[in-house]
Amino acid sequence: MVYVDGFHLTREGFHQVVFEGAPVALTAAARERVARCRDRIEQIVDAGTTVYGVTTGFGKLSDVSIPPADSTQLQQNLVRSHAVGVGPAFPQEVVRGMLLLRANALARGNSGITLQTLDLLLQMLNRGVHPVVPEQGSLGASGDLAPLAHIALVLIGEGRAMWQGEERDGGSALRAAGLEPVQLTAKEGLALINGTQAMTAVGAIALREAEHLGLWADAAAALTMEALRGVTSAFDPDLLATRPHPEQEEVAARVRAWLAGSRRVCAQGELRVQDAYSLRCVPQVHGASWQAWKYGLTRVETEMNATTDNPVVLDDGRVLSGGQFHGQPLAIAMDLLKIGAAEWASISERRVERLVNPQLSGLAAFLAHRPGLESGLMIAQYVAAALVSENKVLAHPASVDSIPSSANQEDHVSMGTIAARQARQIVHNALRVVAIELLCASQAIYLQRAEADCSERTRHLLEWVRAVAPPLQQDASTSGAIERLADAMAQQVLWP
Repeated sequence: MVYVDGFHLTREGFHQVVFEGAPVALTAAARERVARCRDRIEQIVDAGTTVYGVTTGFGKLSDVSIPPADSTQLQQNLVRSHAVGVGPAFPQEVVRGMLLLRANALARGNSGITLQTLDLLLQMLNRGVHPVVPEQGSLGASGDLAPLAHIALVLIGEGRAMWQGEERDGGSALRAAGLEPVQLTAKEGLALINGTQAMTAVGAIALREAEHLGLWADAAAALTMEALRGVTSAFDPDLLATRPHPEQEEVAARVRAWLAGSRRVCAQGELRVQDAYSLRCVPQVHGASWQAWKYGLTRVETEMNATTDNPVVLDDGRVLSGGQFHGQPLAIAMDLLKIGAAEWASISERRVERLVNPQLSGLAAFLAHRPGLESGLMIAQYVAAALVSENKVLAHPASVDSIPSSANQEDHVSMGTIAARQARQIVHNALRVVAIELLCASQAIYLQRAEADCSERTRHLLEWVRAVAPPLQQDASTSGAIERLADAMAQQVLWP
């Protein structure tokens, strides 16, 4: 059971709910806060006080007063009018992440949601009712309005949802799961859609996959070092201590651990004085990507337990309008993650080139058994280069763009959800590039009959790679092997 209270959701809890289907429950303390906050909203409605989104219209229409008798219609109209996302639907793990994160934000007791609506949101998670949420249409301020509105539609029995692998209308999916729609009251529609949960869910999942990517990239670099008889002096801890970035030493320590006991690598001056940058600068380049990853992690972990709404009901009873929904902190973090993940792929592709190019490796051209008659892994390098080039386009920062909306009331937006979606795509592309490196390094070691001289850890790594992609005996399509390796790497944390 993962308990939701708005303050203590962890990455581990997020992953358990999103990927493993762990059940979710609201804590007693959270119930008290939510109920107390709801009382404050009802007092405002009863008193006729002017509060944005409670007794007024939205966005540029915030100057239009709405009578209490129309509050339900106001909130339902908001949800319906804002559910205009387009494009392919988010995958199930992203939708589960959005449901969990929005429930956790509401559980802080700053948004005025009713317990009935919040409980339904949690029960949709527990019973597997997953709204169909289009990927495109969010500006990232005021939060992820369009994506979250598609979730809110299902809460009121409308929209579309997946239930046990079948797409249904929202009301049918709820009833099939033994649930009933809610009727939204004052502030609830706004509370459901005014947040950053689409970009945060995608970002949290992208960070998880990027963490795996970074660890696999370090391992692939070590295997390539053995395939090319790399110089390990560049990974010396005393050398790296002269430039004290902790991430580069962490990378070097991992590579040293992979290579411990290897008879394939050498020291400075034994075979050559120094290697090309793609080998020698692994600690610096991979380390900088880890710095980007760590920054993204701090922003996402903060956002997972934050109130992202407007207006916000404070503990002292005041209801203040502000910009807590704005996605800029995540937008910049996701753009930085894009760059970091793209660089893991960029330097990996250069190592692939060194493996397949006979002028650089001294090995058979393109790692073929009979070069000329066979092309070997020639085109694998082409694919890696294409993916790296695509990443260069995707890595252009989304956060520097802004198009005003709502009649120029919302005149600066974050594009944070675009940044998060691009970050995940770059991570997936990079995983394929690193998979190609593993495939090429494994083939190079196979052609040299060098397995016995590899370290114990890299021999285990070779066994894992070859269980998915055996060494080539003749020309064959390797696209399936690359995809299988990349998929496994995305899900599997490296063994110690």
